[in-house]
Amino acid sequence: MLKTFVSFFFVFGAWLAHGTSLQDTPITPQNHFNLDQFLGRWFEVAVVSTCPHFMQRKMRSPAIVQLDLNNTESNISVAATTFRNESCKSTFTNYSMTDTPGKFFYHVPKFNADVDVYVVDTNYVQYALMVLLSTELPEGNTTWIVKLYSRSKEVSEAMMENFKTLVRQQGIDKTVIMNQDRGTLITTYQIQMQ
Repeated sequence: MLKTFVSFFFVFGAWLAHGTSLQDTPITPQNHFNLDQFLGRWFEVAVVSTCPHFMQRKMRSPAIVQLDLNNTESNISVAATTFRNESCKSTFTNYSMTDTPGKFFYHVPKFNADVDVYVVDTNYVQYALMVLLSTELPEGNTTWIVKLYSRSKEVSEAMMENFKTLVRQQGIDKTVIMNQDRGTLITTYQIQMQ
């Protein structure tokens, strides 16, 4: 895990420092990615982004997000549930599969943005390091979001420290958001397709 974190954050830090366009920054999904092992329940436990609006919104309420990923014919349905103010809020997104295992795509109509999603490192049973590259259309403005997923809300200190240390080494430690457990999330519900 540490080796992949180091290589990814080296590229991420170089991009931030030199303003390299994202098209020139190769992101590679995990080798031999196994979709079946990746599906199921994850928790978003930490996040860092180059998008100030995203970071402001997350800082107001840094709640752990429960993610349930299910395979449909040509998509991955993603149900994201957050527990806040004694109630659950769910959103549903379909990730389209691409020809590259470990890389997905979706469009956000509200912001007219295309999003490429990469699983850059996972051991399937404990953690996943996710990279989302969002491109606003037609301007082509791009932002990064890097997320640490865990199979449980309780993350090992070693895993969290690796994430924080590598982010800190790139000089972006002030933007790391460590999500907090706000309560019990719903465990079963019907997945609605968009």
